[in-house]
Amino acid sequence: MSWWLLRTLAAGLAALAGALVGEVVGWMMALPKIGMIAGAVLGSALVMLLDSLRGRRLMRWLRSAQEGPAPRDRGFWGEMGYRMERALRLRERIVDQERGRLDQFLSGIEASPNGVLMLDANDQIDWCNSMAADHFGLDPVRDRRQRVTNLIRSPAFVHHLQSGRFDEPVVLTSPQGRATLSVAVRPYGDGMKLVLSQDITEHERNDGMRRDFVANVSHEIRTPLTVLSGFVETMASLPLSEPERQRVLTLMRQQTDRMQTLVGDLLTLAQLEGSPRPAPDRWTALDPLLQRLEADAGSLSAGRHVIRFQVEPGFEVAGNPSELASAITNLVTNAVRYTPEGGRIDVSWRLRPDATGEVEVRDTGIGIAREHIPRLTERFYRVDGSRSRDTGGTGLGLSIVKHVVQRHGGELVVESEPGKGSCFRLLLPAPRVRRARQGAADHKSSLTSEV
Repeated sequence: MSWWLLRTLAAGLAALAGALVGEVVGWMMALPKIGMIAGAVLGSALVMLLDSLRGRRLMRWLRSAQEGPAPRDRGFWGEMGYRMERALRLRERIVDQERGRLDQFLSGIEASPNGVLMLDANDQIDWCNSMAADHFGLDPVRDRRQRVTNLIRSPAFVHHLQSGRFDEPVVLTSPQGRATLSVAVRPYGDGMKLVLSQDITEHERNDGMRRDFVANVSHEIRTPLTVLSGFVETMASLPLSEPERQRVLTLMRQQTDRMQTLVGDLLTLAQLEGSPRPAPDRWTALDPLLQRLEADAGSLSAGRHVIRFQVEPGFEVAGNPSELASAITNLVTNAVRYTPEGGRIDVSWRLRPDATGEVEVRDTGIGIAREHIPRLTERFYRVDGSRSRDTGGTGLGLSIVKHVVQRHGGELVVESEPGKGSCFRLLLPAPRVRRARQGAADHKSSLTSEV
């Protein structure tokens, strides 16, 4: 039975009951009709009063926070309260689910390595993640509802935002001046905008390094090619005496050797950058490796320097022996080139107290000013370009050393002072250094004695 029929029936029964009671009371007062009418009115009024009280309880619940259950009355208002409560609870569950999805979505954006800035139709900040706050110097809470152009005053950004042409991103410097940003604006919704920022400082730096590298390689190769071309033209067009011809051939050979060295260093760098890291379980004995390097250093110096190798014997290093030899050779070669005749060069190997291995190359050469030391391992960086070319350097040796030691998990440490020489240390991590097993060491010594 429907709620309106029940309410009508209840009102009718109450009026009938009131009329009967009123008629009885009216007979007692000799006014039966008036009593009947008054009883019917009072019965109906009583039902309406009870109905109003139930409706008032429901309205009081609706005006409150609806934390508790709705009034559990019978009839119309009880049914109304139950249905309202169920609808509200269902809406609350839907809102909680949507809020959870929104929180997950915002958490995902917060974890993005790029900055995300949400603007409303008036270019006011609705929300931004911590990366965007760092890029633009914003406070995610304090700056909400602020107009973005009042906070990000870069002319390039303001013009880009107001132009309405968002096909290409705009590149600008962060407000703090610490980074270069690529900023893209994407419209969405009803006039709203999404501002995406990306820190391209490292990318720009790498692009600059690549451009400089290409320019330097072109310059370095062009110089010997120009010399060779001039000498070839001289020999083809001018009659030369035998001494003059030999001098020209000697100079041509020097330029050819220089170009071959440059190409060899470039190939070495390319191989280091493109190959996997050396295996941590491929062990190489250091004693024979350093003995070969000592002989090479003596040949390079040709008696012009005092060279001393101090090696703590019986150690092995996990890594690529040719790469390690190349790194140490570059350090020793630099020491020979930049140490005046009669100077001293000390090469040592030892195990440090923290179990790391250390190769040290120390010389009494011309030294390096402090401001140049952080850039020594950059490709083609020279403290003195003319002097480096005179000594036969390509400007790639220390870059090769840095790549080798990093591939082995180590570190290159440089100490130098003008007029007091330089000290280069290769530090190899403890897991890549161990003492040679006795059996292996005896076997190697027996093979050496047989040879």
